[in-house]
Amino acid sequence: MACGVLLITHPGIGNALLSVASQLLRQLPLKAEAFEVPFNANVEALLPQASAAMRRVDDGEGVLVLTDLYGATPSNLAGQLARLGTPVRRVAALSLPMLMRVLNYPEKSLEELPATAAAGARNGAIIDDA
Repeated sequence: MACGVLLITHPGIGNALLSVASQLLRQLPLKAEAFEVPFNANVEALLPQASAAMRRVDDGEGVLVLTDLYGATPSNLAGQLARLGTPVRRVAALSLPMLMRVLNYPEKSLEELPATAAAGARNGAIIDDA
C-alpha cells in the first residue's frame, strides 16, 4: 500500500499538473487526483465532493494533499478535509517540481512525504544567470 495524492487547486492547475506528470512518467506510481475549486466557491458545499475524491485516492495509508496557495479557498477546503478522520498531511505552493518529487518517491510514508514535497519545490526553483 502507498499514500494517495490529492491536488486541491484553483481551476486549471491541478488537472494540468497531473496531465504533465502522467506524460512524463507514463504511469503514475501513486493514486492521484485533482480537485479544482471554482472561484467564489462555498467550501461547505464542496466538502462532500472533495471528501469523495480523497477517499478515491486513499488505500489506507493516508493522503498527501497538495494545494496551490496557502490561505486561499482550496487550502481552506484542504484544512476541512484534514478534520474528517482520514490521515492527511497538507503542503501548499504546489508546483510541477513538487509533484514530480512526490511521485518519484512512492515508497515514502505519509509522515515523510511533506518534507519530500517541500524539497521538490525548493530544489525546483533555479535562478539561471545565463
